[in-house]
Amino acid sequence: MEQDFSVNLQGKVAIVTGASQGLGADIALALCGAGAWVLMVGLGQEQGQATLARLNAVGRAHFLHADIRDDAQLDACVQLALEQTGRIDILVNNACSYGDQGLASSRALWHETLDVNLVSSAILAQKASAYMGQGGVIINMGSTGGKFGVAGRALYPASKAAILQLTKSLAVELAPAGIRVLTVSPAWTWSPATQSMAAGSRERADQVGAQVHPLGRVGSGQEVAQAVLFAVSGAASWMTGVDLPVDGGFSVLGPDQGRSPRHWFEAWAQRHAG
Repeated sequence: MEQDFSVNLQGKVAIVTGASQGLGADIALALCGAGAWVLMVGLGQEQGQATLARLNAVGRAHFLHADIRDDAQLDACVQLALEQTGRIDILVNNACSYGDQGLASSRALWHETLDVNLVSSAILAQKASAYMGQGGVIINMGSTGGKFGVAGRALYPASKAAILQLTKSLAVELAPAGIRVLTVSPAWTWSPATQSMAAGSRERADQVGAQVHPLGRVGSGQEVAQAVLFAVSGAASWMTGVDLPVDGGFSVLGPDQGRSPRHWFEAWAQRHAG
């Protein structure tokens, strides 16, 4: 999918965490292509430099190798943006840890996951918003995983559910300053995690994804990035505190997967025929 750079973010400054690869890189590229100066923050030095080259081909960007669990490094991130540009307009809290052993997860793993997925997002929002003026926007990346129960996982869904609530609270608190806060929640996307499970086959990922996404496939990082572009643009100026589901229809399906009781009874009868 080609990037649509029709949104004009000229003169804006954006910080994107977890931007070395995957969805974070796609979001950073979209913002940069729309004219924003982008500070990419990530742990993957080699991947980050490769992504930085892609961004510099369409606009202006800088890569900072940093651990968002460290407040001093978050301060350095904010200060770098201010030193380079004198302002901060957009923050995308995208960095995420996927470590999850469900009910068997240790206390240490709980703390680590929540620190990356929730607490660090809140602290960076606190630090960055202090320098945002009217029109500032914070995007917290959520997930359909934070909206439904699932066996075998606990940490990731809990952290994403908390992100939805954090967005609501920050939206109310920051509204008097003219700062909007939104969540963008993807379902399955063609990301490094999905690529691994699908053994690198997009066709396989789409075939499996079609079972739980009415649009019949997994999404792309570029499609999610386009939703982020909309959310930070003037077209969304009357939106705050809400979630934008970019999920191929995943969230409209209930436990019956969008099918009538008749379908399930007929399917049961077919399995037990003879």
